[in-house]
Amino acid sequence: MGAKQTKGQESGGASPQHSWKRTPTKERGDILASLMLKSGDRLNRGGTPPPYQRRIGMIQEMMLMAKQGKQDEATEMLKTLRQDLGMESTSLDDVLYRYASFRNLVDPITHDLIISLARYVHCPKTEGDSLGAMEKVCRQLTYHLSPHSQWRRQGLLKRKPQACLKAVLSAPPSTGALDLSGIPLTARDMERLCAHLQRHASTVISLELGFTELTDEAFLLLLPTLAGLPHLETLALNGNRLTRAILKELTDALKDPGSFPSVTWIDLGNNVDIFSLPQPFLVSLRKRCPKQGNLPTILEFGESQASDPPERLRGIGEEDETDDTNRTETNN
Repeated sequence: MGAKQTKGQESGGASPQHSWKRTPTKERGDILASLMLKSGDRLNRGGTPPPYQRRIGMIQEMMLMAKQGKQDEATEMLKTLRQDLGMESTSLDDVLYRYASFRNLVDPITHDLIISLARYVHCPKTEGDSLGAMEKVCRQLTYHLSPHSQWRRQGLLKRKPQACLKAVLSAPPSTGALDLSGIPLTARDMERLCAHLQRHASTVISLELGFTELTDEAFLLLLPTLAGLPHLETLALNGNRLTRAILKELTDALKDPGSFPSVTWIDLGNNVDIFSLPQPFLVSLRKRCPKQGNLPTILEFGESQASDPPERLRGIGEEDETDDTNRTETNN
C-alpha cells in the first residue's frame, strides 16, 4: 500500500500535508552517492563504518525522503542524525530557535547547519523553492562532514595507502605543513610517523590527520611525539574513530606548559562521540594564544591554511558549498 501512495504522489496525486516543491536537480546523482556510501560500508571489513560515512548516508537518505514528500520519515532521520552528532539532549525548540546555550562545541559549523536543516524539515515554507533551499544546506553539511577535495586532487586515491604514506614521509614537510589526510593509518604506522615527526620536529607547524581512520589506541601512541613538537600550531584530527576517552590524556598534556608549547587549535570534530570540549582544554589553549580574540573553528584550518598556496585556495573556493559554510560561520 505504501508503494501505491508513493506512486500516486510522483504522478501528481494528493500532496503531502506540508508540500515541498521538487527542484530540477540530478536526483540520480544523489541516489548514486548514497549507494556509493553504502557500498563503502560493506567493504569496511573492520566492522562499523567511520562515523562520517554513516552521517553522510543519513543526510542523503533524508534528502531523498524530502523529495518524495515523506515529511515524517525525514523528521525521524533528522532526529537520528541529531542524536549521532550529540544533539539529542536538546529539545526541538532549542534546535529551531537556539534557546539553549551551547558552549565549548567541538564543531559549531555542523551545529549551525543542523539548526538550518531543522527549520526546513519541521517548518517547510509554502512559498518559494523550500526543497531547493533544504538541498543546499544538505550539500553544505555533506561537504563539511566529508573528506575534503584537497587530497583527492593530489591523486592519493589512485595509490595504495602504504605507498601514499611512504611518498608523503619521504620528504621534509613543505612550508611546515604535513598533510596525511585521507590516508588510512593503523597503530603499526605510528612508529614510522613518530620517527618522521621527531626527525623534522623543528619544522612542523601544522599536521593534518583528518579522515585517516585514527583510533584511540593509535592516537595515544602518537600523543607523546605530538606534545613534544616545539612549533606545532594546528592539529587536525577530524573525521576519525576517536572517542571522548582520549580527552583526559589530551587535556592533561595541555595542562603542562612544556607540552604542545605553540599549539593554538586542535580539531576533534566529526569523530565518534566527541561533541564538546572540556573547559580545562579550552583554557589551556587560551593560555598559549592569549591575543587571539576567538578560537579558530574547524573550517578555517581545514580549508584555508596559511601555508596553502593561493592557487590551491582558489581551487577549493570553486566549491560553492565552502563559501556558503563560511558565511554560516561568520553569521554566528
